[in-house]
Amino acid sequence: MPQLLVADLGTMPYEEALALQRAVAKARISGAIDEDVLLLVEHPPVITLGRSSKRQHLLASPTLLAARGVELFEVERGGDVTFHGPGQLVGYPIVDLKRHRKDLHWHLRQVEEALIRALAPFGIAAERSAGQTGVWTEGRKLASIGVHVRDWVTWHGFALNVTTDLSYFELMVPCGIAEVEMTSVAREVERQTSSAPVIGLGERARSLVVEGFADVFVLDASPIQPATLEHLAFA
Repeated sequence: MPQLLVADLGTMPYEEALALQRAVAKARISGAIDEDVLLLVEHPPVITLGRSSKRQHLLASPTLLAARGVELFEVERGGDVTFHGPGQLVGYPIVDLKRHRKDLHWHLRQVEEALIRALAPFGIAAERSAGQTGVWTEGRKLASIGVHVRDWVTWHGFALNVTTDLSYFELMVPCGIAEVEMTSVAREVERQTSSAPVIGLGERARSLVVEGFADVFVLDASPIQPATLEHLAFA
């Protein structure tokens, strides 16, 4: 079975992870990396502006962003403004759609499905929202998705709020959706149990997300050390 190489980058600045995923995507396009890749990472606080971003959707001034310790980047992914930060599981699937289906909309639905499956063991009834990309539960948004594709190879990806400080989303109109209510795995678990989530929520979420991606893309998940991946990508 084809593999899904899974690299857990730990906590990494956004700019550094962006350079890595671009290099991996380039190597995937050239064939220097011959398997699909999933980068998992947690970023220090950062706001990113996608190709469809409207400046009025960023509500915070540069001074306020600096005071909150939030970086700002404009990137090539689709979508509007979003936040990455501690307690959030960010995933960058670098997938050659020529080996799956040359259909970007199909890819987006597969990413959503992987997350929906990953959330089910938490008792969270995750779902899609008609006409909107991402993963939701009862009208609250759990995960944002925005991708880029070149030569049918994807990069950028998803941000799943696990134990994220949701107050950061007050700095923007998340994904350009007015009055959207952002939520997290931790908050949804608390709604169910009226008690604090169990320790290890982040580790469990990572494991379940990997399983979800392997299942929906019909790949065999295989860990790869970041140093090994970097060697392949930058060779």
